[in-house]
Amino acid sequence: MSVALMIIDMQIAGSDPTLGERGQLEAEANAARLLAAWRERGEPVIHIRHDDMNPDSPYALGKPGHAFRAEVAPLPHEEVVEKRTTNAFVGTDLMQVLEAHDASQIVVCGVHLEHCVGTTARMAGNLGFMVYLAGDATASLSNASKGGTRFTADEIHSMMLAVLDGDFVKVSDTETLLALFGAEQGAPEGATIQ
Repeated sequence: MSVALMIIDMQIAGSDPTLGERGQLEAEANAARLLAAWRERGEPVIHIRHDDMNPDSPYALGKPGHAFRAEVAPLPHEEVVEKRTTNAFVGTDLMQVLEAHDASQIVVCGVHLEHCVGTTARMAGNLGFMVYLAGDATASLSNASKGGTRFTADEIHSMMLAVLDGDFVKVSDTETLLALFGAEQGAPEGATIQ
């Protein structure tokens, strides 16, 4: 059994101001720390890339924003799963990739928590994977309700972490996950996330 690191949509477009005000500016740096640890251990790394079919989207093929962020860009031998929806399991070979790596546990991080990261993490939990979400290696955007109430990226991030924790994933942080998975093959017996 292995522990897969899944980095979702960490593309330049994730910080495009047309999408909303981006929060959690430390997310890529923390994701890079997780990525370095997984590479050192030789555990599977799966990069998810959003290929938006809307030609006006910053995530569209051919747009500068479509490229991966340099600090978390995949190496030539690492898996890249291309998706067109918010759920990385829909219309992709992600399930087959995870099965090929015999992954029963997944550490998830990426952009944006309220969209693709949360949707994919929920699905992974529903499919029976043990999912750990690195909250400080994941980013959210500001948004507004139809009634005009504004929510900051931090407010949305906190709310989404609270909603997901327990039922779908175990919310954690980079330091805890590095300690939990840094030296062992999978979570040690009896290990818990605070």
